[in-house]
Amino acid sequence: MDSRITSRFAHTTITSHVVNKADRAQEATFQVEIPKTAFITNFSMIIDGVTYPGEMKEKASAQERYRLALAKGPRAHLPPRATGRNLEQFQVSVNVAPTANATFELVYEELLKRQLGKYELMLKVQPQQLVKHLQIDIHIFEPQGISSLDTEIAFMTKDLADALTTTQNKTKAHIVFKPSLAQQQKEPGKLDTILDGNFIVHYDVNRTAVAGDIQIENGYFVHHFAPRELPLLPKNVVFVIDKSGSMAGRKIKKTKEALLKVLDDLKPEDHFSLVAFSGRVTQWKPVLLQASEEHLESAKTFLSNTQALGATNINEAILLAVRMLDESDSRKQLPSGSVSMVILLTDGDPTEGETKLQKIQENVKATVAGRYHLYCLGFGFDVNYAFLEKLALDNGGVARRIYEDSDADLQLQDFYQEVANPLLTMVEFQYPDNAVELLTQDSFRVFFKGSELVVAGKLTPQAPDLLSAQVRGQSNTQNINFQTEVNVVNKEKVFEDSEYISHSFMERLWAYLTIQQLLEKAVSASGTAQQSLKGRALDLSLNFSFVTPLTCMVVNQPNDQGQRQLAMKSMETGKQYMEHFLTLGAKASWYIVFIIISVPGTSTPLSAGITTPPIPVPLEESLKSMERAPHFILSLFLRKKQKEILCVDVKGSPFRPLSLISDPVQGIEVKGHYKDFLDTFSWLQVSYKTPEVQVYVNQDSIIVIRGRGQHEKSTSYQWQKTFSLGFSGKIRTKGKNHKKEKTTKKKENSMLPSAFRLHSSFSGCGQHFPS
Repeated sequence: MDSRITSRFAHTTITSHVVNKADRAQEATFQVEIPKTAFITNFSMIIDGVTYPGEMKEKASAQERYRLALAKGPRAHLPPRATGRNLEQFQVSVNVAPTANATFELVYEELLKRQLGKYELMLKVQPQQLVKHLQIDIHIFEPQGISSLDTEIAFMTKDLADALTTTQNKTKAHIVFKPSLAQQQKEPGKLDTILDGNFIVHYDVNRTAVAGDIQIENGYFVHHFAPRELPLLPKNVVFVIDKSGSMAGRKIKKTKEALLKVLDDLKPEDHFSLVAFSGRVTQWKPVLLQASEEHLESAKTFLSNTQALGATNINEAILLAVRMLDESDSRKQLPSGSVSMVILLTDGDPTEGETKLQKIQENVKATVAGRYHLYCLGFGFDVNYAFLEKLALDNGGVARRIYEDSDADLQLQDFYQEVANPLLTMVEFQYPDNAVELLTQDSFRVFFKGSELVVAGKLTPQAPDLLSAQVRGQSNTQNINFQTEVNVVNKEKVFEDSEYISHSFMERLWAYLTIQQLLEKAVSASGTAQQSLKGRALDLSLNFSFVTPLTCMVVNQPNDQGQRQLAMKSMETGKQYMEHFLTLGAKASWYIVFIIISVPGTSTPLSAGITTPPIPVPLEESLKSMERAPHFILSLFLRKKQKEILCVDVKGSPFRPLSLISDPVQGIEVKGHYKDFLDTFSWLQVSYKTPEVQVYVNQDSIIVIRGRGQHEKSTSYQWQKTFSLGFSGKIRTKGKNHKKEKTTKKKENSMLPSAFRLHSSFSGCGQHFPS
């Protein structure tokens, strides 16, 4: 691995050489994980002395060729896919002849982003075997000077300490990791490697010029701006918390833990409030209040009493938060020059109130009207991230995925720290009109402590020898104007040492940043404007050989293998892990739901068992053309012991609950939240009109809600407990050890659910699905 960082722009090359010492052909696999923010720029293979280079193509045209390649045999491989929070996997396999060798080379580039006061380069080291010649070289060149440098290595041991060397001077650093075979072994004499994890380099640079640092190379410039010692701006924040049923269990627990700590981090001059929403929206206070000790304790009590149950009314929750900011502002309760924001945390799509995603986005954008910042945190890998991303980008914020792991609370806190300390608002970069062109984004609504603003562009032929720049912004109620001037010739001389830089790195930095920003703008745009943005991003991607969401790299393998490899950029979507999970064969679980219903026009009730059978179900000849096995088998039993089998495919949205039963006359409704990519129901809810009772069931607990409004009472029960509840002698509920039975006596002829059971394994009809 060789990584060269120049002015935050990282150019990384991963090379792997394999030799087949066997007397038969064997398959060689090259598998690496790279940062999601990186763009692949080249991939090539040298097989038995013949080079097979990658060719950049537009994704739309190349995908059809790849689809045809998939049909030729099992060796046509899937494109890269996300494998974790910050990484995506690239994999290619080829046959290597006896005694022959193969060399793989992957090149990717990325602009390192400053977060919480540091830049971070992450390399995933995972050789999966002992490697005779394994070496990691990292070269850093920062003309501003390196102020801090450290490494964080997940697999580091005392025995590996002398395999790591770091040398550093004022502007350069060189990190080398070169372990011997013995140092790589988990145990002496064993073939298992200890090298498995992240190799991370953190660093920061010196900052002396308050107007930032301008660097110039080969006719392009980059302006880095991160002033120090500015006073913090007070902030006004409304935390909007999803407490719908799908948040039950770990999600709501981790959310509470994180927000309790976030509340402690609020400064006395900050103002805040809380909104919690399910199908209904509740607020801690109707306006924002100062973060005094008394108010914080009251808010913590409100937060601790929040329980996860019910539907999801995102639209009303966000609009209420905006109205609270408006009301507080109209009362002159918010500090002058402060920064106002809404932080939304949710795990799903809207299911109550306004449910059309585009309409919600329009409502929120019109109500916010560019005055506040909306940050959207999506909880879990199955969240509708595209919806949240557009919602945030439309309103001056960003979206972030929170992974449902044991450190979810720390992820929430880390994000809050990124936006907790605003320093400037309405920041604008200005340069002489005749000096620069092709500028990237040059105005920013807010600058936070620990981050950095970056502007890049091209110098015009008539640019003067001295390039001047101004950076304007607002701090509290003051207008601030920073100015700087640099000598173009002197700045270009800085990068004459080619040992530490890649060729024309600044032009590629400009292209990388421009593509990123065009794609971001395309998320908020529509129609011809969106197509224009994507078209410009596509042209740049092809010209600079970047694998982006609009392009892919095609590698033709040897003729005798008859296959074509395709490298594509993975996308942040709600289903990004579906293919990955299906290939892993993860531990399975399954659900069975038994319902008794009455059929209109008959007096004979039917018993419907919605199951996923543990063994494949033979299909009739007429059904064998199905693309995949059906989601569920419905067994219908008549009282005369007649039986019918019905296979059902669920085509609904994986984010919206399905209405399983609705009987307004008898006052009963059954809903379920179905996850298509896992083929499971994540929760089920049975609602009765008289008496007014809701029974909500998920994998963690059973929640019984009685009454509505001021008379609403809810009780939560764990599956491990046994309980028996009666409601006016009309409903009786029992549960024990992952089983729940329900009997109802409303009227003698009423046919309501009589049995409801959940089990802990799940098989698909004709195939196996993970849970």
